[in-house]
Amino acid sequence: MRRRASIDKLFALLLSILVIGGCMIFSSAAIGLIARGQNGMQGVVFNHVVLGIGLGLVLLIAASQVDYHIWKKYAPYLFGVSILLTGLVFVPHIGAMHGGGRRWITLFHLTIQPSETLKFAGVLIAATFFSHPKLKVNSIKFGLGGYASILALPALILVLQPDLGTLAIVVAGITAIYFMAGARMRDLALVIIVGFVSLAILATIRPYVKDRIMTFINPGAGQQTEGYQIRQSLIAVGSGGFLGRGFGQGVQKFTYLPEPMGDSIYAVAAEELGFVGAAGLIVLFLLLALRGFSIAAGAPDLFGALLAGGLSTTLITEAFVNIAAMLGVLPLTGIPLTFVSQGGSAILISLASAGVLLNISKFSKKSAKME
Repeated sequence: MRRRASIDKLFALLLSILVIGGCMIFSSAAIGLIARGQNGMQGVVFNHVVLGIGLGLVLLIAASQVDYHIWKKYAPYLFGVSILLTGLVFVPHIGAMHGGGRRWITLFHLTIQPSETLKFAGVLIAATFFSHPKLKVNSIKFGLGGYASILALPALILVLQPDLGTLAIVVAGITAIYFMAGARMRDLALVIIVGFVSLAILATIRPYVKDRIMTFINPGAGQQTEGYQIRQSLIAVGSGGFLGRGFGQGVQKFTYLPEPMGDSIYAVAAEELGFVGAAGLIVLFLLLALRGFSIAAGAPDLFGALLAGGLSTTLITEAFVNIAAMLGVLPLTGIPLTFVSQGGSAILISLASAGVLLNISKFSKKSAKME
């Protein structure tokens, strides 16, 4: 088998459009907070542009050049470090709270959300485990048991923070790998049942979870409290019409829309770019996901296929859960919009993950046959 000389150009093109377009949407959303006179905007922009996009592009290029097989060797160590970093949020004077959650650590005057690393490390350790040649994925001990063992610590830490949005993305990536590895349908059904039961328990012991679910069921209730964000989001989306108000001309971001640079940024895009732009953004993410799964299908070995499939799943799930929440199709989760929303840590990991996908594309079986 010969190695391809170049990366998957279509995936790279779609990624470039999303990153550049995301920067433009972020810039427009930032204007709203600057107009509000919000403090700390310089730090927010620095984290997103320099630490997120800038350093993220460096990692993307580096990851696209590193043979993806190397990641398998270091998977247990990277997963362990990721767990350790995420656990640091509970350490006094290191962990930081915001909005009722303890999800950040402060190092060298930089605020980092370490749970973002679990999105990559979780997929990596799952791909490594389920690609083992002697593993019997249909067995309870090694299949379902291995799946549960990988998720146990991340789930515990993320529930305690709490950060259920990130947990949902981590679960999606690892579950996708478990499915692609050949899990039995009855085991997957059991996973789904356990997931719903766990969500019901969390709704009982965590009132805010119940509030979000009830708001999703009845968005008209609590329009000035729990339902405020989704109400303002739908107003922004609806006011965009077919072609939008025009780039930078949105109104909701200035006064009404909560977190216009964060999880509400899709509503900002929909208001300014209209149905055409909002639908176009969805199509771009869908095409990126399909190309990512195509890379997985063309991978020369099981590890590459599982890794590419898991990373593609995390990237697209994060994007579509965010969009669905802004449209009232899913409950609000606080999950950022991939490559677009504020968050240096999130975009850093997303770009690094895309770099690994690009490297896997260099080893395509179809291209090797043509050569």
